[in-house]
Parts: sequence; structure tokens; C-alpha cells
Amino acid sequence: MRNRSVTYSPEATFQALADPTRRAVLDLLRRGSQPAGEIAGAFPVSRPAISKHLRLLRRAHLVREHREGRNRVYQLNPEPLRAVDTWLDQYRSFWKMNLANLKTFVEAEYAKETGQPHVAKTKTSKGDR
Repeated sequence: MRNRSVTYSPEATFQALADPTRRAVLDLLRRGSQPAGEIAGAFPVSRPAISKHLRLLRRAHLVREHREGRNRVYQLNPEPLRAVDTWLDQYRSFWKMNLANLKTFVEAEYAKETGQPHVAKTKTSKGDR
């Protein structure tokens, strides 16, 4: 068997994740591998519709398929989700900074209204939690 590197397309991952049914399929597969019939039975849509969702998830490399007898068994492949996590990490930093600024602003406004001195905390120590 050849050792090959797989490149995951962030666009394909995001496109696959855009649909709530496909996200629900991924949530179902987090619990473990499942045959296509069991996956289809978990949803109120037709089996052909679930087959199309599974095909898109497979093309985006978010699921792997293998055969066990007559069944196609699907398993979650979390690797392409790293691109999503990397993208979201930028927003985590953005929100962390902006929420810290909002906290400082609200504390300063509260101090003005109550006449109490405002003391800005730069870092929270373990004892403050």
C-alpha cells in the first residue's frame, strides 16, 4: 500500500457542514460506526436523501465508508474538521479580546454610576475564579 498524503478542501468541508441534516449525521457518527440503514432510520427523510447526504460527506472526506457483508458502514473522519477549527480559532481570539474590552467598559461605567473607584484587572489569578 502506498503512503499518500490527503489534502482536505476547507471549501468542501464547509459546504458539507452547511446542511443541518449532514451535521446531524456527523453527530450520530461521533458515537461510532453505523450502517447506512441505521443512519437513514434515524431521520424523517427518505433513504435516497440520506444516501445523497452520505455521498457529500464522503466526498468532503468527513466520513469513511467500508463494506461489511451487504452493508455499507460509515465512520466519522474528524481530520477535515481541523480546517474549521483553525478558522474558528481566529474568531475565538476576536471574541475573547472584545468581551474583555466590553467587561472593562461596563466595569468603568458601573464605577462612574456608583461612585466607586474602578480597578482594572489585567489577569485573573487562580484564586479569583
